[in-house]
Amino acid sequence: MDSLGLFILLMLGCFQWTAAPAAEEITWTYTGLVGQSEWSEYFPDCGGTSQSPIDVVTTQTKYDPSLIPVIPLGYSQHGNKPFTLYNNGHTAVIELPEWMGLEGLPWLFTAVQMHLHWGSGGPSHGGSEHTINGLSADAELHVVHYNSELYPNMSAAMTQRDGLAVLGILIVTGEETNPAFNNIINYLSRIKHADQKVSIPAFDVQTLLPKDLGRYYRYNGSLTTPPCYQSVIWTLFHERVQISKAQLLKLETILYSSKVSDPDKMLLQDNYRTTQPLNHRVVFTSFSAESGKELSSGEVTAIVIGVMCGCVGLAVIVRFIVKTIRTKEPEKAKEKKQDVALNSTSEAEKKEEPSPSPQTEP
Repeated sequence: MDSLGLFILLMLGCFQWTAAPAAEEITWTYTGLVGQSEWSEYFPDCGGTSQSPIDVVTTQTKYDPSLIPVIPLGYSQHGNKPFTLYNNGHTAVIELPEWMGLEGLPWLFTAVQMHLHWGSGGPSHGGSEHTINGLSADAELHVVHYNSELYPNMSAAMTQRDGLAVLGILIVTGEETNPAFNNIINYLSRIKHADQKVSIPAFDVQTLLPKDLGRYYRYNGSLTTPPCYQSVIWTLFHERVQISKAQLLKLETILYSSKVSDPDKMLLQDNYRTTQPLNHRVVFTSFSAESGKELSSGEVTAIVIGVMCGCVGLAVIVRFIVKTIRTKEPEKAKEKKQDVALNSTSEAEKKEEPSPSPQTEP
């Protein structure tokens, strides 16, 4: 090859290298130049057919009686070593110690980290990634684990179809404060900007989970952020957890996606991906439709009123029966006395009647 040809090849290689930066060097966002609609252009897996999150349509799920409750391992045994909380520009991440894990799946999974997704409009304005029958929760917690039976670490596992297991916890708001979530929320002000990191006191991670770990939705999906590897066994719990409105407000307004040095400050909000097509997949449930049915507040009120009315009606009927019985008892006693008196009089009259005289035959 002559020098001119070698020069051309080198130039082409240089152009290709500068024109196509590595995926990990691309700064993606939820909106903007490399927003959700553009992810698949830079991260091909984001355009796959098994993406997450999804909308769970409960009438299209399939009950699988073999699905057993998931079993957190070491979640409560946090020890004295602090956790690391950091702002990666997309969410707040809590690194988890390797002794935490998960059983109840085909393999043993080791915990890696957990993070949150939220919205911007307060309660009832969305913020969760998964939805149930088209309805969003206010936020969502993800606890990420890798398959430590088959792979040596997270990096090796995350590209494999059976590599990861993520717990999804839907979060709603109410009046009461959730003390467990304060273990995270109270320290957000110390990682306000992207790339900031802080050590926080270790705490019982299981207190963040729903009490009922036996009822959940299970499907195969992906990471919900780039590179969107389709390697996740998802467990989305049926039971929601509740935080207060004040806690949600802090989550939505304290953090920035921008760095301290950035001239423009950007609040970290609406960090959730829109739901993706289910395509060929089936969502399995660990509970039957009847056992998992939730009643609305109106239905509960109607049932309570119905039960109360039934009790009142039953009490009225019982009272009427008792009153009727009590009313008839004196009458029956009086009639009985009259019968006894009449019988006595008849017998006395019979005794007083004279015997007839004997007649003579002709």
